[in-house]
Amino acid sequence: MAGTSAAAQQHRDEPGDEHLDEQGGQHLSHLPVSPRARGLLLALGGAIGLLASMVLTVERFRLATDPGYRPSCSVNPFISCQTVMESAQAELFGFPNPLLGIAAFAVTATLGVLLLSGTALPRRVERGLLAGLALGMVFVGWLVAAALFTIHALCPYCMVVWVVVVTTFWVSLADALDRGLVPVPRPLRPVARAVVDFRALLVVLTLAAVAVLVGVSFWDYWVTLL
Repeated sequence: MAGTSAAAQQHRDEPGDEHLDEQGGQHLSHLPVSPRARGLLLALGGAIGLLASMVLTVERFRLATDPGYRPSCSVNPFISCQTVMESAQAELFGFPNPLLGIAAFAVTATLGVLLLSGTALPRRVERGLLAGLALGMVFVGWLVAAALFTIHALCPYCMVVWVVVVTTFWVSLADALDRGLVPVPRPLRPVARAVVDFRALLVVLTLAAVAVLVGVSFWDYWVTLL
């Protein structure tokens, strides 16, 4: 029995196994996502995304009722919310896309406030949030591609939403992997641990990739500003 106990202890101490926090919870990484920090991110990001979505919705309805109206975020033919709003991609499900943002970001902000208050969210709610953010990430990827290669215009408020979704997705994915909300086979744990440890870098790299695509796609415009 003593030998078995010692072997088990040695196995737990091997590199790559879970780490325990101060409350005894298991973590995949020694750099877990702080619940308070994640709550702050979700609350703040949700509020910013909600505000951007509401502004876009108001602008879209004003444009619909007054064809001569010029949205506040329409600066020129390249940076133009109006061009984006009038495209087919702006109503993927038959209604303005920002209405989806209002609903999604309201939920995100609410869950963030709950986390900040110290409320422990049920695991099914956590998984639902992650699934929603994953769908949001896919949707944002599609919108980025549409803006750059089909519409050929940028919407500043939309870009704010891109930043919020990318940031909250990577941090939430890192937290889910770290706490076992997403099962990770042992051979893939080093990869999952890297996602947790380098979550900030993943956010920066993703946004940098989008920035490069924007720079290349609108290069002819940017050089006119030099």
